[in-house]
Formats: sequence, structure tokens, C-alpha cells
Amino acid sequence: MIHFRHVSKAFAGRPAVEDLDLHIAEGEFTVLIGTSGSGKSTTLKMINRLIEHDRGELTFAGEDISRFRAEDLRRRMGYAIQSIGLFPHWTVEENIATVPKLLKWPATRIRERVSELLELLNLNEGQLRRRYPHQLSGGQQQRVGVARALAANPEVLLMDEPFGALDPVTRTALQQEIARIHSLSGRTIVLVTHDIDEALSLADRIVLMDGGRVIQQGTPHTLLTRPNNDFVRQFFGGSDVGIKLLGLGRVEKYVRQETFSGTQPPLCAGLSLREALSEFISRGTDKLPVVDGCGEPVGVLHFADLLAQSGGGNDGR
Repeated sequence: MIHFRHVSKAFAGRPAVEDLDLHIAEGEFTVLIGTSGSGKSTTLKMINRLIEHDRGELTFAGEDISRFRAEDLRRRMGYAIQSIGLFPHWTVEENIATVPKLLKWPATRIRERVSELLELLNLNEGQLRRRYPHQLSGGQQQRVGVARALAANPEVLLMDEPFGALDPVTRTALQQEIARIHSLSGRTIVLVTHDIDEALSLADRIVLMDGGRVIQQGTPHTLLTRPNNDFVRQFFGGSDVGIKLLGLGRVEKYVRQETFSGTQPPLCAGLSLREALSEFISRGTDKLPVVDGCGEPVGVLHFADLLAQSGGGNDGR
């Protein structure tokens, strides 16, 4: 869907991106990650022409992006950033409806779309629809920003450090919402982050950049278990790789079909193995019951099985 072919960009004579070759497939959740100044945000902003590339070929849906009017291109791409940028004197509904109004959608369709997005992002419609940004929490504002980016059903959702200013609990909740939206919609998402755990938990494919170039790209499991060089190995944690691998697996993949006879509270089948490890350690036990999303028992997770996975077995995806 999005192709970079030998793309370069410089600022004041200093290269930000050099000879970049990158393909982002339709429906893929791609995460760009790297150190500060690695070129990841510049790469993202070249996609919707917030930054124009200097050399090379950049195409979207098979067309050179220079052939699009910048406004038309951006209306096909939702854009969510850390600073959110909500209009302070507009209500939540008005903010979300920004692009549909520009596209002259009928009022009824806009109202229905706003309601749909408020529900999708777990924003209480009755309470929040007519509030103003200053009346919302930081997490609620960020959700409204994401809803606005999704409002016109864009083909691509671009996200630049969208959760960086949030507290850890709110950040995790929003990460889960974005993962759910991607699962439901199959929309192409490109996200920039400096947070390794965020990249590992969300990405179908990670693109690690440094010095304006791609150092390695692949699935989270590939980058953890088959790093191309020492830079990649150290970037993803070196000796902590085993713990990060646990974050890729889900409890449901490792449940034994057994009946649990103890009194321990159950784990949810959708929990990551990393989260399950914390539960095992805090409870001081060697096995725990597991339930599905409806609370029905599905079996037992053994601590020994969880430890075996930290050595780099199946990633559970």
C-alpha cells in the first residue's frame, strides 16, 4: 500500500532519512522505532506530505504521492499525535466530526459516525458528547484525538508517539483499544514510538531505524530471536529478551486441559505470559486456573510451561 524507494530527506544539509526502502502492506500494523533522531517521525510525516521528501519515489495505493493534492491525501489518512491538537472551543462531537464536515457528509451520517466512534473507544456518549476538551482527562482527550483521526474511515491511520504523555495505566488501556480497533477493522496502521514494549505488543512488523536508515525489520519475534547485529540485540534488551518474549505469548496458547481444584483466582486466557509471570510470582504458586472472556473455565496454566517459553519458543501469535 505504501512504498518508499530510495527516499531521502535532509534538513539544513543534514540527512534525516537516507536511501530508505520500505514497504508497508495493506492491513498491516507497522511500528517505526529507533533512538532519538533516527528518522522515524520524518518517515511517518513524509507519508501524508507534512514533510516533502527530497529524492526517491514514495507511492500510496500505487500512485506517486506528488500526484495527490496534499489535502486530498490527508483526508485518506487519519493522523493522531501526542499533543492531540483538539480545538478547545469545540465540543467532543464537533472535534470528531472535523473531517466528515469538510467532506460534506450529511448531518445524520455524521451524528451516527460520532456515536459509533464514541462507543468503539469506550467514551461515554451521554456524558462526553457535548463536553469541551478542558473538561476531559488526558486519556479521554487522547481517545477523542484517535476518534477524530478515524472519523472519515481513512485507509491509513498514522500515529506519532500518540500515548507518550499518558500515565502507564491509561497508556496500556489505549494501546489495548488500538489493538482492538486494528483487529476489528483490518485498517493499515503506522505508529512511531520509542517504547520497546509498546512496539512489541502492538506490531505485526517492527521497523528499527538508526541514522535515517532501516537497520532491521520483521515480526517482533524475529527481532527478538534473530537480531542482525549487536545494535539490534542491545536495543531490544540483550539479556532481557526472554522476558520480552513472554510478552508476545498469550495464556490461552499454553493452557493444559485440566481441572483446577484450588481456590486461586483465575487468569484471563487473553493475558500475556509476561503478565501471567507476575501473577505467579506475587501469588507464590506453580499453577493457576484459566477462564475465557465469559468467565468459563478452560484449563490450567503451569509455571513450568511459562518458564519454558521464555527461552525463545513459539511466540504464540
